[in-house]
Amino acid sequence: MAGTKIEISGPKSLFSNEFLSNSTSLLNSRKRITVEVRKPVATTAAFTAVQMVAKLIELDSVKVIPETPVQFTVSGQVTVEYDAMEQMKELMFNWWDSSKTTIDAQKGVFLQLVSSDIDPRTGKAKVSKEAILDWSRDLHINADKFVTHEVQFLVDGNFGFPGAILVTNKNSKEFYLKCITLEGCLHFDCQSWVQPEKLHPEKRIFFTDKAYLPHETPMGLRELREKELRELRGNGEGVRVLSDRIYDYDVYNDLGNPDKGLEFARPVLGGQRRPYPRRCRTGRPSTKSDPKAESPVNETTPMYVPRDEAFVDEKKRSVDAGSWKGMMNNLFPFFKHSTESDSVNSFADINNLYKESRNHSNFPVESTADAFKFDPPNIVSRDASCCLRDDEFGRFTLAGMNPISIERLKVFPPVSKLDPSIYGPTQSALREEHLISHLDGMTVQKAIERKKLFTLDYHDAFLPFLNSINAHPDRKAYATRTIFFLTQMGTLKPIAIELSLPSTNPFKPSKQVITPPVDATTCWQWQLAKAHVCSNDSGAHELIQHWLRTHACMEPFIIAARRHLSAMHPILKLLHPHMRYTMDINARARELLISAGGIIESLFSTKECSMEITSFAYKNWRFDMESLPADLIRRGVAELDPTEPHGIKLLIEDYPYANDGLLIWSAIERLVKDYVNYYYPDSNSIRSDPELNTWYYESINVGHADHRHESWWPNLSTPNDLVSILTTLIWISSAKHAALNFGQYHYGGYVPVRPSYMRRLIPNEDDPEYQNFISDPERCFLSSLPRLREMAFLMSMLEILSTHSEDEEYLGDRKELSTWRGAPEIIEAFYRFSMEMKAIEKEIEKRNSDTKLRNRCGAGVSPYQLMVPSSEPGVSCRGVPNSISI
Repeated sequence: MAGTKIEISGPKSLFSNEFLSNSTSLLNSRKRITVEVRKPVATTAAFTAVQMVAKLIELDSVKVIPETPVQFTVSGQVTVEYDAMEQMKELMFNWWDSSKTTIDAQKGVFLQLVSSDIDPRTGKAKVSKEAILDWSRDLHINADKFVTHEVQFLVDGNFGFPGAILVTNKNSKEFYLKCITLEGCLHFDCQSWVQPEKLHPEKRIFFTDKAYLPHETPMGLRELREKELRELRGNGEGVRVLSDRIYDYDVYNDLGNPDKGLEFARPVLGGQRRPYPRRCRTGRPSTKSDPKAESPVNETTPMYVPRDEAFVDEKKRSVDAGSWKGMMNNLFPFFKHSTESDSVNSFADINNLYKESRNHSNFPVESTADAFKFDPPNIVSRDASCCLRDDEFGRFTLAGMNPISIERLKVFPPVSKLDPSIYGPTQSALREEHLISHLDGMTVQKAIERKKLFTLDYHDAFLPFLNSINAHPDRKAYATRTIFFLTQMGTLKPIAIELSLPSTNPFKPSKQVITPPVDATTCWQWQLAKAHVCSNDSGAHELIQHWLRTHACMEPFIIAARRHLSAMHPILKLLHPHMRYTMDINARARELLISAGGIIESLFSTKECSMEITSFAYKNWRFDMESLPADLIRRGVAELDPTEPHGIKLLIEDYPYANDGLLIWSAIERLVKDYVNYYYPDSNSIRSDPELNTWYYESINVGHADHRHESWWPNLSTPNDLVSILTTLIWISSAKHAALNFGQYHYGGYVPVRPSYMRRLIPNEDDPEYQNFISDPERCFLSSLPRLREMAFLMSMLEILSTHSEDEEYLGDRKELSTWRGAPEIIEAFYRFSMEMKAIEKEIEKRNSDTKLRNRCGAGVSPYQLMVPSSEPGVSCRGVPNSISI
C-alpha cells in the first residue's frame, strides 16, 4: 500500500511564548522526519505540536526517509483599503466570481513570509510558499471602510521567526495595504499602496514593526533592507509616473511656463546664482522655449509625488471641499453685480463680504445672503475699528500671523547690508529726533542699552526688487523699517516707520520717516504707512517665513530620509508622522501657489519677483538657527540664562509665540532625548550607523547643496548632536509651521488691517494726488487697498490654508506604538509626551485668561491659541499637527 505523507498543523498561536520556548526547541532538537505509515493516520486540530511528535514516535511502523522539514500553517489577517468606489466594485466582483469558481492563478494578491534567519544551504533568507488572498473568505468591512481578509501561510518547522512579507499584486489596480497581523501577535504596519505587477514587477517588501539599527538587522533581512532602499532611490532617470515610489532631487525649474510667453518665464532656483533647497524630481520634459525649464503639469504628465506621500481620499476631500467653498464665497458676491466696478468705495463694501454678527440674537439663523459670505475673522468679530490700531500693530508682531520677524534693535541708525555700489548708501534716514519723544525720557542710546527698542526690518529683503514691483500699475511698495518701543506694560508701541524707495540716482535713494500722528493729516499718513508695513510683512510671512523656512527647507530632509533610512530604522519611525503629506502639499504649491501667474503672484505685492525674493532670503538661512532657542537669541529677543526653566530669558516677557513655543520645544526635546539615548548610548553608536550618517550627509550636500560648504552645519557625532538635529526638524514640522499657518485667516482675513499688497504710494505734498488725499483721506486709503474681487480671492485662499482636515494627526497623538512593544521605556516616553501636550493646553488656556498678559488677554483681544496642540476640524486658529500638511 502506498505511503501517506502527514502534514502537521501548528497550534493556534505559532508565536506564543510557550510554543517558542518549548515546542520549537523540542522540534529543532530532534532529527526532522517525514513518516510513511501503512495506514493513513488522521490528525486533528486538537493535537499540539508536541503531542503530535510524541504520537509519531509511538507509531510501530516508522520508516526514516531523507530529511524534509515539518510544516506548519500560520494564520494571518490582511487589512486593506481600496481606492474609492471603483476599487470596491472590483472587490465585490472578485468576491462574486470566487464564490462560484476556484481562484484564478493569474490574479489575486500573493504573499510570502520571509524568515529572519538564513538558510545555511543556500545562504539566502528562508521564504514560505506563496499564499493567495481569497477575497471570498472572512470578508469584514469595518467602520473605517477598511477590508480585512484571512490568509494562511505554510512554513517549515525550522523556518524561524518571520521578519518580512513579500507582496505581489496580480490584480489590475492598486490597493492600499494598511497592515498584516500573524497569529494575532506579530504586526506589520504597512501603510502603503501596492501597485499591479504589470506596472511594477518587483515584489513589495514589508518588515515587521520592530525597529533595528543597521548592524542589528537579522541576517535574513539584510539583503531585503538594502534592496528596498535601492528601489526607493531609483536611478535618477526617466519621467516619474503616479504609481512610482522613487525619491530624487531636482532644482526649482518648474515654476514658469515660457512656452506661454516671456511674461511667464521664471529663473531656475537652485545653484550658485540663485541658491535654493532642492525639491523632489519629477522628470517631466523640458519646455520648447527653454531647455532648462521643466514643462508644467498637464494631462499626460500630471503632478508627481511618490505614491505613499500623496493625500489619501479623506484629505483630498477636505482640501477640495475648502476649495469649492472658497470659490463660491469668492464668485457669488460678483455674479449679481458682474457689470459693476469692484472698487472699494467705503468700509461698508468690505464689511459686506462677511456674515453679520448675530451674537445678540437668541436664534442665530443664517440668511440666504449670508450663505455665500465669509465668517468674520477674529479681528473683525472682536474689534469694530476699520484700521489697524497701534496697540494691535505691536501685538500682532508677538502674537499674530507672523511672530518670528521681530528683532531687537542693536545699532542706531540701522545699517543696510546691501551692496552700496548697487543700492546706494547703507545708512538709514531714521534719526534720534524721530524717536526721542516716545522713549519715556530716555535717549535712543539708553533705550538700546536697556533693550527697549525693537524693529521689523524689511529694507534689505524688498529694496532690490522694488523697481520690478512698482513697474506694475496696480502694485506699489516700499522697503520698510518699523521701530517699536517696549512699554512698561510689556506691549510694543510703534514709534517710527521708515519708507525707502530706489532712486534714479543710486547714490541718493528716496527715504522718508513717518511718526505717530499729531493731527488729522498725519493720522491718515500714519495709517497708510502701517498698511505698507503690513503689506511687506504679509509677503515676507507667506514667502520667506512660511514657504521657505518650513515647506521648502524641510523637503530635502524628507527626501534623504526616504532614500537612506530603512523602514526598520528607529529614526525613520520617529520622524515618519512628521513627514506626512509635506511632499504632496509642496508639489501642489509649485503647481498652483508659487508658479508663474499663480495665486501668490496674483494676490501679493511681490508679483513675478516672489520666488526670487525667497532665494535672496535663503542666502542667509542657517539650519543651526532654526531651533526655537537659537532663533530667539539670534533675533535678540532672548538671552542665555541657565537659571530660567528653558535655559533662556525672554527680553519681552509677554511674548505669546515664544512663551508657548518654549513649552512645546522643551517637551519635544525631552521626548527625542529619551528616544535617542535608548538606541544610541554613546558616540560610537552614532558614528557606526551608516544609514543615519548618509541621511544627514545627503540632506546637506545634495538637498541643501548651495550651503554644503558652510561651517555652521551642526556636527553629527554624539547622541546630543542627534537630539538637537531631530528636535529642530520636529519643531519646524509641527509647532513652528502651525504658528505660521493656521492663524492666516483669523489674523489676515480682514484686508484693511493686513493688506497683501497696496496699489498706491503715500502722496507727498508735491504729488498731483495730494489734494485729493487732503480732501478725502478715507477714499485715498481705500483706493490703495486691493479691489473687492482680489480681497475675496485672498480670503478664500487664507481660509483654505487655515483649515484642519478631518484626518489631521496632532502633536502627542501617536497612533501606532506596536513598534516599541518590547521597549517599555519608549512607550512610556511617548505617553509622557502625550500627557505634556495636554498639560500645555491647560497652561495656555490659563495664560489666555491672565489680565496681566496684555498681548493675549484684554478687551477685544483674541486669545493666542496657535500653540494649543489639539483642534477640531475646520478653521479654528489653534491646533499643532505633526507635519506640514497644508
